[in-house]
Amino acid sequence: MSNPTIAVLGLGAMGLPMSTRLAEKFEVRAFDIASDRVALANEAGVAGFDSARAAADGADIVLLAVRNRVQLDSALFGDDGVVAVLPDSATIILTSTVGIEAVREVGQQLVAHGIHLVDAPVSGGPVRAGTGDLLIVVGASDEAYNSALDTLNHLASTLVRIGENAGDGQAMKTVNQLLCGVHIAAGAEALALADALGLDAKVALETLGAGAAQSFMLGDRGPRMLEAYDEGGAEVKSRIDIFTKDMGIVNGAARSAGVATPIAAAAENLYVIAEASGNGAKDDSSVITVIAPERKGNAE
Repeated sequence: MSNPTIAVLGLGAMGLPMSTRLAEKFEVRAFDIASDRVALANEAGVAGFDSARAAADGADIVLLAVRNRVQLDSALFGDDGVVAVLPDSATIILTSTVGIEAVREVGQQLVAHGIHLVDAPVSGGPVRAGTGDLLIVVGASDEAYNSALDTLNHLASTLVRIGENAGDGQAMKTVNQLLCGVHIAAGAEALALADALGLDAKVALETLGAGAAQSFMLGDRGPRMLEAYDEGGAEVKSRIDIFTKDMGIVNGAARSAGVATPIAAAAENLYVIAEASGNGAKDDSSVITVIAPERKGNAE
């Protein structure tokens, strides 16, 4: 499918930059339940619609950037669900992390409608989404994968087909999120400790970034962890409640597989505490304020 029409449903932190990236090459039709996100898409040159079905009607591919299984089911099969307007052989690209079994179940439902499912969770963050620099891991049949390949290649700098079945992409993303969630939590602990020991946290962060302790998450989230103490907090690029969900998926999958994940379990508890404290909508970097509610040292 060399020049598909693509409907993007979900214009959050990842969906909006993915839609603008795709609009550089394809006809893109977009929808979000939040009208202000649709307005942002319009301002960026993406055609916004007032319902999911209106956006998907006439589309060859529907790219979903939803938060969880509930939103996935609603987008596909709810009152405004797009399955009702999609033709046979249409392709759904699911970019979200919703869990292995959830995607397998949805994949079976879509088969009954003659619709392909490409399980393609993404990693890399909003900035990389807007420049086509994402890691995308895919579980899909040959036919489904080939139908989505041009779309995926325009979004990804690294595209890995990890398996032939829906759910395989989710499995790989689950492993990815284990490390991401743990690295954020560990980075928060490290910077909180640096502050408590009287170190300049900015200098400590720069120093850690030059050595073996560096990680993508420390480099990306570290500066926002320091901003978390400012009035208004850090800019929200990835919410705490997303990692509460993702780490729940990680530890649930680990239990099902009979694998002990004590470090991931500890990280999940940190996000649960942060969300229970009313911080679920804040940037995930603000977990540092759960570990250290106030700065103690020379951390200006």
